[in-house]
Amino acid sequence: MENNNRGTFSRLGFILAAAGSAIGLGNLWKFPYLAGKNGGGAFVLIYLILVVLVGFVVMLGEMAIGRNTKLNPINAYKKLNKKWEILGAVGIIVPFTIVTYYSVIGGWILKYLVNYLTGQGSVMAADSSAYFSNFISSPIQPLVWHGLFMLMNILIVAKGIEGGVEKTSKVMMPGLFIILLVLVLRSVTLPGASEGLKFYLTPDFSAITIDVFVAALGQVFYSLSLGMGIMITYGSYLSKDNDLERSALIIPTLDTLAALLAGFAILPAVFAFGFEPTAGPGLIFITLPAVFDSIPVGFVFGALFFLLVLFAAITSSISLLESPAAYLIDNFGVERKKAVIFCGVAAFLIGVPSSLSMGVFQTTFFRMNFFDFMSYFAESLLMPLGGMFMCIFIGYVWKPESAIQEISNEGTLPFKLRGYWAFMIKYIVPVAIFVIWLNSSGLIKLFK
Repeated sequence: MENNNRGTFSRLGFILAAAGSAIGLGNLWKFPYLAGKNGGGAFVLIYLILVVLVGFVVMLGEMAIGRNTKLNPINAYKKLNKKWEILGAVGIIVPFTIVTYYSVIGGWILKYLVNYLTGQGSVMAADSSAYFSNFISSPIQPLVWHGLFMLMNILIVAKGIEGGVEKTSKVMMPGLFIILLVLVLRSVTLPGASEGLKFYLTPDFSAITIDVFVAALGQVFYSLSLGMGIMITYGSYLSKDNDLERSALIIPTLDTLAALLAGFAILPAVFAFGFEPTAGPGLIFITLPAVFDSIPVGFVFGALFFLLVLFAAITSSISLLESPAAYLIDNFGVERKKAVIFCGVAAFLIGVPSSLSMGVFQTTFFRMNFFDFMSYFAESLLMPLGGMFMCIFIGYVWKPESAIQEISNEGTLPFKLRGYWAFMIKYIVPVAIFVIWLNSSGLIKLFK
């Protein structure tokens, strides 16, 4: 069933919403951690190369499919070629899977923000590691915050594209960059911050290994919302006069800028107070509360930081919830509010074992707890495959010529990189994704 009243993004609204989808937790709590783990500037350099070689190419392809069909991923592939309908299912399964545990982390962020706003920052910082461990292992507290975070998503997405997703993005994205710049200025002016800047900016070429490429490619996919159908869904809300090439250049640029600024906001502060830069995802929940407690009026910067992370989490999670909701709306004619509530409640319930796996739920799946298994299934297995087969689909089924006609709107819009894009999406990008996917999935360990 094709819904002709699905909503439409404005040009600015699409840029901000798509950038909001891309700029998420991956930029703020994962990118600085991965940079620290993989040689600082060396990782940043590889990441920038992969954004140009892979990110732009895959993103533009997904946008073209979405705008051409005006449908959710399953129906989009089905409309272009019925035999490829199953690939569209990846574009529904992956975002839905991710939002189930993404909301759990969003709940943690919401809890920490409320703590800073209510003057409990010093309580957390007194023993930040024990506080975080006790909180996430609790069977009740994290579920409450997980539920509140999911409720925020439901309320936004239920209002539609223009009134919910776009309006929220227009407020949160500028706010995110303003807060990020304030935190960068505070971080780089701390005594001892120069060591963090040196670590972050100086490439350690001896650290460039296949593992660095694997980590960087995974971050490109995770951060840019690639291989999960979101850009197909968002692209389906675009008018024909929207310049896709321009959008596909601006969005990764904003995403990369946010990731780089996050590194400037976090790593100099970590070095200034003698903490380990490879502290992992617990960096923002364990290390940074201690850092903020050491800074004059640190509670203000703590509140600003977690507000920043909340903005990033919300603008990403609403895109994750929109994809499965769009499927119900398009295929079954379900009214938007009912579709969003159904998807949100289902995601909350499936997220419960992810939350409990930090404490009382100790059952493992392939030697991973439930949270890690869901993350591995969606991010390491399906996301790269979704991107790879999308490239194959455009390169050999739909054909680059057809995609170029869509991107250029039958030649009425400029597409300066058409030759480069067509070559990369057909020959280079799918092979590169496949080789590194074999390694990141753990199925075959290459180059060891």
